[in-house]
Amino acid sequence: MKAVLSIAGSDSSGGAGIQADLKTMTVHGVFGMTAITALTAQNTTGVTAIQESTPEFLEQQIDACLSDIPADAVKIGMLPSSAQVEVVAKKLREYKVKNLVVDPVMVATSGSKLMKDSTASVMANLLFPISTVITPNIPEAEALLGKTIANKNQMEEAAKALSKEYGCSVLIKGGHSIEDACDVLFDKGQVSWFETTKIDNPNTHGTGCTLSSAIASNLALGFDLKESVKNAKEYITSTISDGLDLGKGSGPLNHMVGLIREKGDADGSNKRERLCSGR
Repeated sequence: MKAVLSIAGSDSSGGAGIQADLKTMTVHGVFGMTAITALTAQNTTGVTAIQESTPEFLEQQIDACLSDIPADAVKIGMLPSSAQVEVVAKKLREYKVKNLVVDPVMVATSGSKLMKDSTASVMANLLFPISTVITPNIPEAEALLGKTIANKNQMEEAAKALSKEYGCSVLIKGGHSIEDACDVLFDKGQVSWFETTKIDNPNTHGTGCTLSSAIASNLALGFDLKESVKNAKEYITSTISDGLDLGKGSGPLNHMVGLIREKGDADGSNKRERLCSGR
């Protein structure tokens, strides 16, 4: 079985972060491991408290995982401090990690800030150059470039600019667009668009975490980057379309939408049914 390590924060309500990553990895048939960067007290309405892991403890978690079980891919999410970024970059180089997916998590879906301002530039300089792909949404890409992105042409130019500056492939997510939810990938000089219509569902808590974990899982399974993004995009669309409605705010996705199980009947026949209906 392929293994994927998630280095990210914990979401106590289960919709984003480490919890979303593990659910996504499980559905994709890979073995998920975790190194937790922070504990958060949060739910669908916002984040009320954050307790960061010390850089030393984060390093011990990464060592515990990678010294025992090599990772076929690594996904990086919430990194609250520059010191944590430095530790992660050092460990990834030490273990010669391949298939690195970096989701530059700056703000939660609820609007709560998850990264210090000074940390973003450290992450960009230390982690982006060793990444397979980075997956900023439009506001994150705007923050990284210091310019507004208002249309598809500007999304495409932003992806090219980030790739040129940091030497990695770039997927800019268009979920914050009003008209649609199209994403653009710039990889090895080639532009690829992943077209999706906007789904009428306000419950999108954890979409960024889920998409990046799905990409990492697909890379671990041997798909190339473009195919991994395509597969991940189809998965995220299904999790939103399923219509799970939990909580008072921006609710979580149904990560289990694709799971099915065998149901044995009294007559000895088997029927396949969905494990979770999402309702």
